[in-house]
Formats: sequence, structure tokens, C-alpha cells
Amino acid sequence: MYLCLPMKLSKFDAIATHRVWGYVVFVVLMWLMFLLTFRVGAYPMAWIEQGVGALGNWVGAQMSHGPLRDLVVDGIVGGVGSVIVFLPNILILFLCISLMEESGYMARAAMIMDRPMRAIGLGGRSFIPLIMGFGCNVPGIMAAQGISNRQSRIITVMVAPFMSCSARLPIYILLVGTFFPTNASLVLITIYLVGIVVAALTALLMRRFVFRTTQEPYVAELRPYRVPTVRATLADMWNNGKQYLRKMGGVILAASILVWVLSYYPRPTEGMTAAQQREHSYLGRVGQFVEPVMSPLGIPWKGSVALVAGIGAKESTVSTLGVLYSSSSDSENPEVELVNLPARLSVPDPQTGKPDWTPLAALSFMIFALLYFPCPATLAAIRKEAGGWRWVIISVAYSTSVAWGVAWFVYNVGHLIV
Repeated sequence: MYLCLPMKLSKFDAIATHRVWGYVVFVVLMWLMFLLTFRVGAYPMAWIEQGVGALGNWVGAQMSHGPLRDLVVDGIVGGVGSVIVFLPNILILFLCISLMEESGYMARAAMIMDRPMRAIGLGGRSFIPLIMGFGCNVPGIMAAQGISNRQSRIITVMVAPFMSCSARLPIYILLVGTFFPTNASLVLITIYLVGIVVAALTALLMRRFVFRTTQEPYVAELRPYRVPTVRATLADMWNNGKQYLRKMGGVILAASILVWVLSYYPRPTEGMTAAQQREHSYLGRVGQFVEPVMSPLGIPWKGSVALVAGIGAKESTVSTLGVLYSSSSDSENPEVELVNLPARLSVPDPQTGKPDWTPLAALSFMIFALLYFPCPATLAAIRKEAGGWRWVIISVAYSTSVAWGVAWFVYNVGHLIV
């Protein structure tokens, strides 16, 4: 049961649906959502990180040195722990989206966005599926069923993966917090805007060269504003949070163990440092194989491996970095605590004397992670809603090509500016 707001408060519509101020309200609300996600989420994130670090150190102290200890501490705790710390940020993001949907504001946002979306070949009906994509691309694509025009539905389905889902958020929080702490909110919203711009250009190209029919007018009934119930809002937030936690015990755990095994073997020869062993491991060989393709983007081989691991689940990107940069048995940098991944990303490489990452490389990495290869669940949803494997293949090839091109542009043009 919902409580409708008084009529005088509902006059907020005069601003929220205004042809100019409506866009200002929308941008401000989006900025506040990202600000809360980053700033407020930073406190519980730090507490969880400390707890995970303490757990890893305690477990390491209880076990004798050997492969099993390294697996538990570096592979399981270091991998899964590096992702679970972002749970508060995920919950805050879903809370904000739920509040806007339950209050009735999202319908107003769809109305004011009808005109600019029609300019790129979509319409107001495509707005809700795309906004849902910020939480998860799969339900966003499935929500496109409500678009009666098949061509508009296919365009919406194809551009939805460019909406940055919550699975990518841990990547942004990690790298933005490490390399852009003073401008975190601005950088974060810029990354989301890049996805929106790429989606808009893609829709425009598809409407220009693939589908050329005109859009149907957007007609929708605007319900009165209402006060979201605490129970319904928290339940919606927690349901999404549970899905994130299930991944921790399933896909992320399995990926962390696999990445650890591939990075742990073959064991180093006498005189080989831990860094050299990782480069000569099975995973290091994979990274060096991919490196020629990714080095023009400024992405180190460990980042390339993380992106490959992220194809199955985007959260695996961070867990892979957590495993690759976790070194409970590494005596070269004992002052860096276990699971303190941001600090490890900034530690200079023993061989080169320079860190693997620079701010520009981190930005390039985030752009590539935003735009490349949709996850398998998203691909399955594209196949179902677009009607065939052809669109799946197009989505994979197009999104990965665009990701490389935009990341190359950001990294190389950035060097000319900075």
C-alpha cells in the first residue's frame, strides 16, 4: 500500500517534466545517486575490507606454508574478498533506483526523455528498459518486450548492454578510488555517460542504416507521486543484493580458484622472484599472448587477463586482479596488507621500477570494461528478445570493436592532453 503525496507537493511535476528544468532535475538525481554510491558506500566498504584482510591474515597464520594455504589465502580470500567489499555500493545503487521507480519519478523521466530519444531513433518506451540496465542488463533487455514496434525493440535490445550494469561497478569503485580520489563522482558519472553516448550513436546508426521506419508517439499515464514503502524498497534492494552474493559463492569463487591455479603453476625455478613466476605461469603466458592487442590501450598483461576472465561475469574482473595482485607469500612488498588491492595496484613493479597502472591506463581499462563483450546471461537475453544468434554475434563483434576503439582514443589522446 502506498501513500500518495499531497497535490501541492505533486506540483513538483511542473519542474520535473519541464522541457528544460526536467533534464536538470534528472542529471542532478543521477549525480546524487553516484555520489551516494561512492561516498556513503566507502565507509562500510572499508569495514568489510578490513574484516576480509583480518580473516585472510588469521587463516594464513593458522595454516602451514604450502599450496593449500596459498590457495585459501590468495585464491579464495584474496579473490572473493576483493569483490565482496563492494556489496554496500551495489545495495546503495539498487536502493536509489528502487526509490525513483516506486515514487513514480521514473515515469516522468521517460516522458521528458522521449524527445531526445526519438532524435536517435528510439522513444520514451525504450527509456525504462535502458534505465533498468544500470541495475542489470538482463531485466533491462527483457523489459523491451513492452515495445510493440519490433524494430525499435531490436534497437533497444542491442544498445542496452552499453548501459553500465552493477556488475561493472566494483571495477569503477576500485580504480576510481585508487587513481581519481579527489574527482571520484565526476569520473564515475563520466564513465556512465560514455556508455550512454555510445548507445545513442549506435541507435542512431541502426535507425539510419538498418531500420528506417518512423517512431510511434509515446503515450503513458502519469500516476500520482507516492511515498515508497520501506518494506517494498528494502525488499527490492535485498533481492538484488542476494543475486550478487550468490555469484560470490558460485561463479566468482570458481573463477578465483581457476585464476589462482593458472597463476600459481608451474612453480618458480631457483632464484625466480614472485613477480617473475607470475609472468611465467600459465596465466602469465595467456596475458602475454593478449598483451600486443591491449598494450596500445595502456592495459598491462594482468589487466588483459582480468578482462578475459570478466567475459563470464564482470565481477570476475576484480576478483582476478585480486588474485594476481594478492601476495601473502610475496616477501617483496610485505608492508602492503593482504586484500588491500588499491595499494597493490600502486606498488612499483620490481623489474621496471614503475607501477603497472597509471591514471590514463586505469581510465582506458574502465572504458573497455564498460563497452566490451556482454556476459553470457545478457547474450542469452539478446538471442531471446531479438530473435536469433545473428544479433548475438553482431553484439559481441560490435561491442568489443567499439570498446577497443574508444579505449584507444581515450588513452592516446589523453597522453596528448596530460
